[in-house]
Amino acid sequence: MDRKDFIKKASLVGVGGTLAFNPLKSSKGIDSTRDSEPDREYWISTMRKIADPVLNALSERKLRKLMPVETVPGSHDDRRPFTHLEAFGRLMTGIAPWLELGDDGTAEGKVRAKYIELSRESLSAAVDPKSPDFLNFDKGRQPLVDTAFLAHALIKAPEELWEKSSATTRNNVIKALKSSRTIIPYHSNWILFSAMVEAALKKFNAGGDKVRMDLAVKQMDEWYLGDGVYGDGPPFHWDYYNSYVIQPFMLDILDVMRSYDRSYEGLYQKNRKISRRYAEELLGVIAPDGTYPPIGRSITYRFGAFQLLAQVAWEQFLPERMSPAQARTGLTKVIKKIMEAPGNFDKDGWLQLGVYGHQPHLAETYISTGSLYLCSAVFVPLGLKPDNPFWKSEASDWRTKEIWSGKDVKADYHLNV
Repeated sequence: MDRKDFIKKASLVGVGGTLAFNPLKSSKGIDSTRDSEPDREYWISTMRKIADPVLNALSERKLRKLMPVETVPGSHDDRRPFTHLEAFGRLMTGIAPWLELGDDGTAEGKVRAKYIELSRESLSAAVDPKSPDFLNFDKGRQPLVDTAFLAHALIKAPEELWEKSSATTRNNVIKALKSSRTIIPYHSNWILFSAMVEAALKKFNAGGDKVRMDLAVKQMDEWYLGDGVYGDGPPFHWDYYNSYVIQPFMLDILDVMRSYDRSYEGLYQKNRKISRRYAEELLGVIAPDGTYPPIGRSITYRFGAFQLLAQVAWEQFLPERMSPAQARTGLTKVIKKIMEAPGNFDKDGWLQLGVYGHQPHLAETYISTGSLYLCSAVFVPLGLKPDNPFWKSEASDWRTKEIWSGKDVKADYHLNV
């Protein structure tokens, strides 16, 4: 048995050739309605169902060959040059914190070891110019976005995805990141994509451009509108881009910046306060049944709309009025609500356009199959160990559910920073 076959078999079989606990099960056939299943096990099995087609194909250098490219009906926008990097970069930004836990010898750790290996092999394939799956990092404008998501993933898993990758892969990653510099960002949240690429280069001592980072974070600070919300450029957009991009990126870019220049500490702490407030607002939009307002652009990213809440939970600076159990219970309700819908996946397990099942007309023309993998961003709290209060605490109703069950709770408030 060769090494790759062993890794694949190890994900299905526990010690002694018997299945261990739920995360070791195949990701196929998930029953998302089982409320008795422990939340962490359910999250891992759902994450695997989403990740498997991408990582299995790319690690074998067959992503371009196997991945379908669905776009909104009637669109003439060819997304094939971009969709494969979208799928990989966005998937990795969600699962990177879990990978960073490494193989700790537990049953879950053995499964994680398989995904770490698949992810490194996929990264190698994505940045190797000789690979049939060498991805597009510099042609057109879209690659800047997903080069940044990949950079974001590397920042979240510096040990398992960066340090433990081969020297050849690391050199190829640096070349790929730098190649995206030819793309000029729009005057919107896109400035953070350029900054995130530079933040990764800076973190890994590869010559990150401080000016691009500085201009981006200071411009976003000028676009802050109040009460936890940034504008996406000068005008206000009522959508989830504060969570898809703006606030998670600001947190990590500023964290890198303050590590080499303490003058950014104040802006970093301000952004943490803003992020804490917006995380509270995100949990507040989750209805008791797990639905949430399908407002604005890019709603086909599904539960990726809750990336910022997931990140604040992972970094363990939740609002004082929100317990880890409330955050986990609300997010789990959203994940289960969406996953219960038939049509989220095609017959081969690839995500399809939609929010609740297959709803292709909900997609914008810039959306394609790869875009949808930003949904994985909800899984960031899996980077917390199983004994963390986020996972160990008993399920608890979040504020919105408490209100609609008749419980008397404290009034909301307004953040002033």
